[in-house]
Amino acid sequence: MSEEIQVIAFEIILNSGNARTLVHEAFAAMREDNFALAEEKLEESNEELILAHKAQTGLLQEYASGKEIVMEVILVHAQDHLMTTMTLREVAFEMLALHRKLATIA
Repeated sequence: MSEEIQVIAFEIILNSGNARTLVHEAFAAMREDNFALAEEKLEESNEELILAHKAQTGLLQEYASGKEIVMEVILVHAQDHLMTTMTLREVAFEMLALHRKLATIA
């Protein structure tokens, strides 16, 4: 099971890392007032987060069915990575709204 948990953890890290990169690309697009590209990048980031969440959900389903899950540090790191990226994406939507508002003022 330890190897399975590590594989799942790295899958979560990979997909949430991809999502984080896309969110930062959205921030860059916002700074250039390219709101369509920013929205596109945020949508792409959601697709990556869905993949990460699916890996997480599979593990939770195993746990719910009674399978013992040994918590490893890499899994804690993966969860942290996923949650911070999800939060960053939420902030990005707020920033997008602010950038749009500023663009109408300037």
